[in-house]
Amino acid sequence: MSIEITREGDVAIITLNRPEAMNALNFEIIEQLGKAFDEVENTDARALLITGQGEKSFCAGADIKELIGRSLVEQKKGAELGQKVFAKLDSLRIPSVALINGYAFGGGLELALSCTFRLATPNAKLGLPEIKLGLIPGYGGTQRLPRVIGEAKAMEMIMSGKTISASEAEQMGLVSRILHEDAKAEGLQFINTFSHHSLPVLGFIREAVTRAQSASLHEGLKVEADLSTLAYQMEDSAEGMRAFIEKRPAKFKDQ
Repeated sequence: MSIEITREGDVAIITLNRPEAMNALNFEIIEQLGKAFDEVENTDARALLITGQGEKSFCAGADIKELIGRSLVEQKKGAELGQKVFAKLDSLRIPSVALINGYAFGGGLELALSCTFRLATPNAKLGLPEIKLGLIPGYGGTQRLPRVIGEAKAMEMIMSGKTISASEAEQMGLVSRILHEDAKAEGLQFINTFSHHSLPVLGFIREAVTRAQSASLHEGLKVEADLSTLAYQMEDSAEGMRAFIEKRPAKFKDQ
């Protein structure tokens, strides 16, 4: 299998395991990813970490040889498959984190963009180089990148096909932080800053912030009020407020 699923405490870890091809994506691997996301969804994991095998590459993008000679119908189905699978990360009940350990190009960066958070090792290189092949990103890059770094910077990255470093990615907000010594341990430590909170409420937050990207301020505030009201009705909110008053850590039950 080119996809490995392991556990580290409450965190499910999906590893792209095709180092001989820089963990590049072919359609078989994309389908495996979809099944892996479904499998993780049905566990008691509280967060998902996605990374690539080895130190050189998170995911170097699509397997270009597989794209040559495809019909228009096949190409459209391929793009729709990638978009459908990556969109599963949006609907997972748990937050997801991409640990970008090396190259994240094309579909690899689009996979990372589909995650809730992105972390990077110092040697990470990121880009959407499809323009150099006479193509455009097809797995959500033109839609997700502007939502993360803004329209102008996204337009420049996609139209130039340029590669940026981990430090540049951090400066523009594409990655949350750079990991230095033990990347996996630091990534798990990052996840621990939120994974112990109420999962349903974390989901409300993800929904509210995501809606801010497409809704007007007035509409977004209505969504926030609705979700805030839902959170208030949960047992976890009652426990959180009691714990605050009693000056003790809250014990959430995801209810």
